[in-house]
Formats: sequence, structure tokens, C-alpha cells
Amino acid sequence: MARDTQPASLFTQVDITAATHLPRPLHSQNTQEEQLSLLRSVLTAQDRTNELLEEIVSNMSAVHRHRAAELSQWKDANPALAESCRYASEALTRVQVAYLDQITREVNDNEESMADGEYALNEFVDRFGPRLAQLNGVIQVLATLGSTPNLAAAE
Repeated sequence: MARDTQPASLFTQVDITAATHLPRPLHSQNTQEEQLSLLRSVLTAQDRTNELLEEIVSNMSAVHRHRAAELSQWKDANPALAESCRYASEALTRVQVAYLDQITREVNDNEESMADGEYALNEFVDRFGPRLAQLNGVIQVLATLGSTPNLAAAE
């Protein structure tokens, strides 16, 4: 038995020349009806999505109006405290700016060690992260309680 020593071809030929005649898609009445049905389904789904979005906006607006009314009532009942909150938030904002300046100097001075080692980065986050987060929270509360009411937003 003689064996053929010719290796099998691993490649095939593919014709990539431009076709001179492209087949036309079949446009039957059935295909058009299917497309129309699909478009109607898409339109129905879009209408439902719009209704849901309107409902969400309405609910969020109601919650916002209710919260603004409660805040306004609190400020009317505690005008001196609301004014103190405003001054305190302004003072803490100045403290926050100084603190952020300290943080940025620390980052700029220790950039390489923070990038190279996890210990330095963890030390930095542990040292500054919780205090910054708590300071931001306190400032937000004081600023909200001390803000002047926005009549357009409350309506």
C-alpha cells in the first residue's frame, strides 16, 4: 500500500469580488405585516415606558415638595437655629478647604510611596477618609438646615 505523502491543504479559497447582482429581499405582504406588528409592539412598549417615567417623576416631585415643606416649617419654628446652622456650615466649609489643602499636600508629597505600596495608601485613607466623610456629612446637614428656602423648588 502506497501512501500519498502530499499534506492536506489547510487553506480554502474565498471569493471576495464584488457581486454585480445582489438578490432583492423578499417583500411579501406577510413580511410587511410582521414588521408593522413589531413596530406597534415597540410603540406600545415605549408608551408604557413613558407612562412609568411620568409616574416616577411625579412621585419624586411629591416627595421633594413634602420634604421642602417640612424643612420650611422647621426653619419657621427655629429661625435662630437655622441662622446658626448657616453660619456653622460656612465656618466648617472654610475648615474643609484647609483640610483638603492638607490632604492634597500629603498626596503630592507621598505620591510615589502610595503608588508603590499598599501600606502607604491604606494609611492615608485610614487617616483622612473617615474624617473627611464625616465632615462632609455634617456640612451637608448644616447647609441644608441653614439654607434659605427656594420657593420655586418648593412649589
